[in-house]
Amino acid sequence: MMEDPTLNQKPKVFIPEIKIQARLIELAQEINQAYQGKPIVAICILKGSFIFFSDIIRLLDIPLTCEFLALSSYGSKMVSSGEVKLTLDINEPLEGKHVLIFEDIVDSGLTLTYIMNLLQARKPASVRSCSLLFKPESLKTDVHVDSVGFKIGKEFGVGYGLDYAGKFRGLPYIGCLEHEH
Repeated sequence: MMEDPTLNQKPKVFIPEIKIQARLIELAQEINQAYQGKPIVAICILKGSFIFFSDIIRLLDIPLTCEFLALSSYGSKMVSSGEVKLTLDINEPLEGKHVLIFEDIVDSGLTLTYIMNLLQARKPASVRSCSLLFKPESLKTDVHVDSVGFKIGKEFGVGYGLDYAGKFRGLPYIGCLEHEH
């Protein structure tokens, strides 16, 4: 099996670190205002959201507990397989609580729809979503994202937690990979 040449590229900067940090401050203000001191259960969608999640929760001025959900829909491809698998569930009961989901990217919308349905069944007081990246042109389902860091086109973003075949998560910026079709 030949190695994917994309894995040897240095991704070009698409959204610089300084722009991400400035947008996180704005998102945190939006969230603080939306909840106005009400406690929330902040849910990090693993693996891609862990850097975004850890940076933004430190900017929040509301009481919160942290939970982690892991799902898979990409494998080692650049497009969602469309099949969502739950690989790690949260431990905390959600009934009557305000829940805020942190996603790295909403692409097809299928993963977020799956998560919303999964969590709504647990009877929370509310469920909202916050995604670092949003690709409205790629949606395959009608899903609403409450807070969006950046709307992007068809670019394949890596870095700042997002990966391609397990690589590039540690970049401090969001980069773009050039790939052959």
